[in-house]
Amino acid sequence: MNIPNRITVSRVVMIPIFVLIMILDLNWGEITLLGATMPVEHFVGAIIFIVASITDFVDGYYARKYNLVTNMGKFLDPLADKLLVSAALILLVDLEYAPAWVVIAIISREFAVTGLRLLLADEGEVVAAKQLGKIKMWTQIVAISALLLHNIFFEMFSIPFATFMLYVSLFFTLWSGWDYFYANRRVLLDSK
Repeated sequence: MNIPNRITVSRVVMIPIFVLIMILDLNWGEITLLGATMPVEHFVGAIIFIVASITDFVDGYYARKYNLVTNMGKFLDPLADKLLVSAALILLVDLEYAPAWVVIAIISREFAVTGLRLLLADEGEVVAAKQLGKIKMWTQIVAISALLLHNIFFEMFSIPFATFMLYVSLFFTLWSGWDYFYANRRVLLDSK
């Protein structure tokens, strides 16, 4: 397994650690930063989520720079992203920081695209993420991070940045999903 794929696997390993810190009642107290007060567990969980998210950039950069792009990486990287984002979004619904319908729409798109990827793989095609998919991923990361950090940087100004970014990420999630299905519609329209 090459280094970019190992980095991707490390992202998957961080997911249960992130989830456990967020759901266990650890009573570490509260922290106030820039007008936002939050449980320390949420702050630590947010940092783990952000570090895991940064590995998405690092593994891709490293794979492209050193020509280490593999089919395993093309498959594993988006899967790791979906697992991380889905876990975080479900936690945000549980914490009542995100509306369930938005999370259902985002996760439904992820399952649908994964299904289409499986159909394409059955035909011998492994499709790497397109630019719109990368924008979708980064808007999701920004939105989730801002929600996990209780709208830090913006709370003192009463600006609902985290909520705004959640809807921006929903927009790009649906748009990129439509684009992905439209670009690969021949697989769905094939009557064989």
